[in-house]
Amino acid sequence: MNIHVEYIVDENLNKKSVVIPYSEWQEIIEELDDIRAYDISKQEDDGDLIDFDRAVVEIKAGNSEIKM
Repeated sequence: MNIHVEYIVDENLNKKSVVIPYSEWQEIIEELDDIRAYDISKQEDDGDLIDFDRAVVEIKAGNSEIKM
């Protein structure tokens, strides 16, 4: 993922804030959601695990029972 950042600096050029395009922020949030879903599935391991890639596809398709 390519993230295009812009920094907001103070008078001494110390970085105070960062601005990224909203579409890139949405991608970051989606990735974090995928990671959370994976972590939850690892915690609830009942011996019936599915492949991570399959889980991501199911979550994005709305076919998962994982609630966040």
